Amino acid sequence: MYKVAVVGPARSVNRILTLAMEIEKELEFIPYVYMKTSEVEDFVKNPKVPVDFWLFSGYIPYKIALNVKGPQEAFVYIDSSELSIYKEIVNLSNKIGKLPERISIDIVTSIHLEEETVKLEKIMKKVFVKKFDVEIDAEELFNFHYELWLKGEIEGALTCYPTVYDRLKEVGVPAFWLSPTRNEIFHTTRMFFEKIKTSYYKDTQIGINLIEVIEYDAIKEKMKESYKLEYLELHLKKTLIQLCESLDGSLIEQGNGRYAIFSTRGAVEREIRTVKEKVNHLSLEADSSVAVGIGFGQTVLTAEVNANRAIRESKEIGQQEIIIIQEDGTIIDAAGKSEELIYAYRTDDEEFVKRLNEGNISVKTFKRIESLIRKMDWADFTTKDLAIHLKMSERNAQRIIAELCAVHLAVCIGEESHYSRGRPVKLYKLV
Repeated sequence: MYKVAVVGPARSVNRILTLAMEIEKELEFIPYVYMKTSEVEDFVKNPKVPVDFWLFSGYIPYKIALNVKGPQEAFVYIDSSELSIYKEIVNLSNKIGKLPERISIDIVTSIHLEEETVKLEKIMKKVFVKKFDVEIDAEELFNFHYELWLKGEIEGALTCYPTVYDRLKEVGVPAFWLSPTRNEIFHTTRMFFEKIKTSYYKDTQIGINLIEVIEYDAIKEKMKESYKLEYLELHLKKTLIQLCESLDGSLIEQGNGRYAIFSTRGAVEREIRTVKEKVNHLSLEADSSVAVGIGFGQTVLTAEVNANRAIRESKEIGQQEIIIIQEDGTIIDAAGKSEELIYAYRTDDEEFVKRLNEGNISVKTFKRIESLIRKMDWADFTTKDLAIHLKMSERNAQRIIAELCAVHLAVCIGEESHYSRGRPVKLYKLV
């Protein structure tokens, strides 16, 4: 059973748990309640109970967790829509006996509710907006609202912070807390649980790891004594058995320096760094490069087909890169490294394929370039950029871009001068 941490102030956590347990009976929920948002950092660094997924009550605790751990697929937050603003304006109207004309509101800088405050300014006489970063001191938010109230400039306040809401109420300010509606909580938690189930099915897919010592025949020829070869194979097998233990898998020797490890997708993805470390160790032991192809699939046949294709790609690249091909045909290039790229090698766009064929460029090559540009967030690029990051010669990169330009899939948008002798460098972008 997966464990899900529910993080937020007590009021939010209780609302979420009540709905979550109505929707999903097969998950275990662990409440992580905070008084101050600064506690979230410790929650994710040192969880009191190990959990598989994290559900945050709002953007603020979610963003704090991201700052600590970086992007995580296991992190999800419940978003607030414009409905939460208008719901609390209605509540404020009931509280003061009329539609408010002057209010104060605080919102996190990076969320979409900023647009709604602009609309409110057109409806009301005055809307005081405080945009803040998630690391702001709650005292600053309280002072923002309270000072406006003391000056008589507002009739009520809307805040994202429950502690600020409580303090404003204590000092007599008509205040309401901007929290997700019941429908928003229900919708997000239901979608999140579907994601968890999908993750479970992906985790249990078959994962086949094909590992091949390159030019094994040449290594055998160098070994003048058969015992030396047998010792080498024992050392290799010891490393592979250690890898099997990490992957909870089984090892099959296919002969001539080629091995297969049968495991699950979840184990492989969790231990991809271990795979990389053991492959480097095999390379040192054999004094040769090692190709690694990993295939995922719902069946052994599908996983094996993908693994064989992946190891061919690995051998073709020749950089001892781990190549993964997933069940949908998506390729993960240089898996486990900072240079990792994810792209598809198939497309059903006939016109696109026709243009690539005219330029003598494969779908895989184009998708690889596209994935790199997206990952690096380049507005433009040079052929040297491609050559460095895709580990190809600059001449080859120039040829590919020239052919893409010829079929109108790339375009030269300018030049870059380096204030030195030689021609300016051309800048390109994909069309």
